[in-house]
Amino acid sequence: MKLLLAEDEKELCRALAVLLRKNGYTVDEVWDGESALDYLMTEDYDGAVLDIMMPRMDGIEVLGRARAAGKQLPVLLLTAKSEVDDRVRGLDAGADDYLVKPFAVKELLARLRAMLRRTEQPVLNVLAFGNVTLDSAAFELIGPAGRCRLTPKEYQVMELFLRNPGVLLSTEHCMERVWGYDSDAEINVVWVCISSLRKKLRQIGADTEIRASRGLGYSLKRREDND
Repeated sequence: MKLLLAEDEKELCRALAVLLRKNGYTVDEVWDGESALDYLMTEDYDGAVLDIMMPRMDGIEVLGRARAAGKQLPVLLLTAKSEVDDRVRGLDAGADDYLVKPFAVKELLARLRAMLRRTEQPVLNVLAFGNVTLDSAAFELIGPAGRCRLTPKEYQVMELFLRNPGVLLSTEHCMERVWGYDSDAEINVVWVCISSLRKKLRQIGADTEIRASRGLGYSLKRREDND
């Protein structure tokens, strides 16, 4: 499952992201409210964890705007405040649950599991474009000539392209979404990863390709499509 984690305490955010990934979640991290709202508006998430006290826009306003825009994903609010009024404001804004800091890690995971179960709907385990499918259960890329296993980063990059077919994605966007804000990796890891995915797409007989636009980025397109 894919989660958005918005927490302005960067060390806490990084620690929670590591914990969530170890427990099987895909996580995007942001550190302020405006970025959180931008991610919620442009990406599809199974759930979100929002800190209330964030710079540029607080978590309750982020939640209210997301709900007003029709976003129905389950949301857990984190707050350093224990007053009843604060909790009521969050729930009235559309939160599914809240957790008061400091909290036990086991409780956070348990609340997330319960929240996601309540809103869980049947979903496909594959993403598809052209004659290519991405099996999220097996981490495999499948085409008419066979299938191949992907590394975790290859899987995340391929998922990003399949969720945005035909959309031009910059190298920096791919880096931020897959490797994260605070990654120490060099930008060329994106190029290496895309080069490997191109080879694997050819290997399975794909009618799609990751096409480069010089100086702009990459897009996933059918081979017969012209720019």
